[in-house]
Amino acid sequence: MTADPALPGSASALSDAAVLELGRQALATEAKALEALVPRLGDSFVRACRLCLQCRGRVIVTGMGKSGHIGSKIAATLASTGTPAFFLHPAEASHGDLGMITRDDVVLAISNSGESAEIAMIVPHIRRLGVPLITFTGRAESTLARAATVNVDVSVPAEACPLNLAPTSSTTATLAMGDAMAVALLKWRGFTEEQFARHHPGGALGRRLLLHVEDVMRKGRDVPMVCADTPLAAGLIEMSQKGLGMTAIVAPGQRILGIFTDGDLRRTLDRLVDVHATRMDEVMTTSCKTIGPKELAAEAVHLMETHRITALPVVDESGVLVGALNVHDLLRAGVV
Repeated sequence: MTADPALPGSASALSDAAVLELGRQALATEAKALEALVPRLGDSFVRACRLCLQCRGRVIVTGMGKSGHIGSKIAATLASTGTPAFFLHPAEASHGDLGMITRDDVVLAISNSGESAEIAMIVPHIRRLGVPLITFTGRAESTLARAATVNVDVSVPAEACPLNLAPTSSTTATLAMGDAMAVALLKWRGFTEEQFARHHPGGALGRRLLLHVEDVMRKGRDVPMVCADTPLAAGLIEMSQKGLGMTAIVAPGQRILGIFTDGDLRRTLDRLVDVHATRMDEVMTTSCKTIGPKELAAEAVHLMETHRITALPVVDESGVLVGALNVHDLLRAGVV
C-alpha cells in the first residue's frame, strides 16, 4: 500500500533534484512578483507616504491572518526608522481596542483580497474619526480599496504555492512594499544613522554610535599615572596594580607628557637599564596616541586597530589626563 501524499505524515518520492527545483521555482515566482511591483509604483505610493509624513499621531497598521504577521513587521520597521507606528489586531479592535485610534493617526490596513471582514467592521469607526485610511490590497475594485483614502496595489501574478492558495508571493510583495514605504519616509524625514541607533540602544549599532569613551574609560584612582621623575621600578608597580598594560607620565596638574607600555618595557630591558636609577621620563614614549572623552568608543577601537596598540590615555582639550581604557574595556562594553 502506497502512502497518500495528501494525508498528514505521508511522503512523496521526490528526488533531491526535484526538491531543489521546487525551491528555485518558488523563489523565481516571488522574485517576479517583486519585479512586477516596480513599474506599478506611482502616485498612490507618494500620497500614502505623504499621509504618513504629515501624521501628527501614529501609523496604526492592521491586518488579519498572514497579512497581520506582515503588518506587524511593517509597523516595527516604520517605528524603528522614524515613523511612530504600532500594530492593531483587527479582531481585538472591534472588542475595545478601537480606542487606540485617535484623530491624529493614520491607519494602514492590509488585505490581499480587500474583503477581510474583521477590517471591514472597523472602517466605519475610522471614517467617523476622519482618520486617513491607507490600504495595501491585491484588488483595486475590492471593498477595502474603494473605502480607502489611498490604495496601494500589491497584487501579484501568482502565488509561489503550487496550489496558488497559500499566501506566499502576495505576502512577500506586501512586506516589500512596506519596506519601500519605510525607506522612502526615512529619507524624506532626513532620518540619520544616529537617530536609528537611538531606537536600537541594545544592538551593536547602538553601542557603536551612542557609546562614548567617557562611558567606558577608567577614572580616578583606576587610571595608571606617575610623575616624570618617578623611578622606573615604581612605574612598573603602578602598571601592574592598575592592569592596563601601560602607565601615563604626567606633569603637575596631570598634563600628559608621555606613556610607558609593556612594549616599552621590553625594549628598555633589552638595553639592560637600572630600573631603580632610571626615571620614567627617560624611557617614556612622548609621541603617544590619545583620545578625548567625548569621542565615540568606536573611534577608540579604530585607533587601536590602526596603530596596533591595546590601550589609550584619555585627555581633555587641555591635554590633561582624565581617564584611560584598553581593548578589554571595549570588549566588555560590546563595542568590539
